[in-house]
Amino acid sequence: MKLLVSALEPSSNLHLREVLKHTQDLELLGIFDKSLGDPHHDISEMAIMGVVDALKKLRWFFKVADEMVALADQADKILLMDSSGFNLPLAKKLKKTYPDKEIIYYILPQIWITRPNRVKKLEAYCDRLLGILPFEIDYYQHKAEYVGHPLLDEIDLTNRERDAESSKNKTIAYLPGSRRGEIAKLMPIYRQLRDNLHVSRALLVVPSSFSEETIDKLYGETEGFEIIRDTHSALQQSDFAFICSGTATLEAALVGTPFVLNYIAKKIDYFIGTKFLGLKEIGLANIILKHHDGSKLHTELIQESVTVENLLHEYHHFDQELFAQKAKDLKSYLDHGSSQAVAKIIME
Repeated sequence: MKLLVSALEPSSNLHLREVLKHTQDLELLGIFDKSLGDPHHDISEMAIMGVVDALKKLRWFFKVADEMVALADQADKILLMDSSGFNLPLAKKLKKTYPDKEIIYYILPQIWITRPNRVKKLEAYCDRLLGILPFEIDYYQHKAEYVGHPLLDEIDLTNRERDAESSKNKTIAYLPGSRRGEIAKLMPIYRQLRDNLHVSRALLVVPSSFSEETIDKLYGETEGFEIIRDTHSALQQSDFAFICSGTATLEAALVGTPFVLNYIAKKIDYFIGTKFLGLKEIGLANIILKHHDGSKLHTELIQESVTVENLLHEYHHFDQELFAQKAKDLKSYLDHGSSQAVAKIIME
């Protein structure tokens, strides 16, 4: 079987790798990480840095979309993953050109945050909509189904028994995000935290795609930090983490690593998010639990609240017992991994 794949993000390719473990005689075409086969475009070509870069490459992205439509002629099925800015218009072109070819969308757009009008488009252009969050299925009229969460396949879920006192003098993970603005705002604070927390190891989690030159330019002085490029591994080794938001909050919860979220957004983005979109939580673990039972897993320090003093207070007064219980509830709600289910849908 030949499968046309559009997986632009590194995280999507991690999820795709797990799916492929449960398939046989499957040839990939399209956009994906070159470690998974022979892509038409490797994901490194699709990376963009900021709005200006995106505008410069806009015409090229349209060209790539047309190439994908032509390439789909060879495919038996089509798999689109995340990246709705590219994949949703692509789905429209593909369905128009090949009305009888099955289009599967895995890792759905976060329409529950914004742009609910995308539901009609997704249902019109795609044949199967595979969600990884139980609550997001309720936003669709038909075609959407919960297949499980990929992180439950990808990380070690062994229960970690922690002693509250001993966890305060071992290993701390620092995750300042992957965007230039996030890193610039958080690294000075993280350096002060590192100096105040006398622990044996301070792990600085850096995206695997960053070169040494990029690290020197974006992060500044990193002496005293041990640079690590694997988020899962860093969280597994750590007794506590300071996390800049994103999927890493869910990863930490599933691994069982206590953490506090700390995020400093651009003022305009924060204003839009809170005033127009009505966002109350920004950590994925908290968002999921809020939809599940109205509770939350962790503290969120946002904007001016992100200070060394506040972060130290959260670290020293962390409620390990409550965290462990809510993390257990979260795992129970997500229930199972998604890789086998997705593989079955592709191969059937």
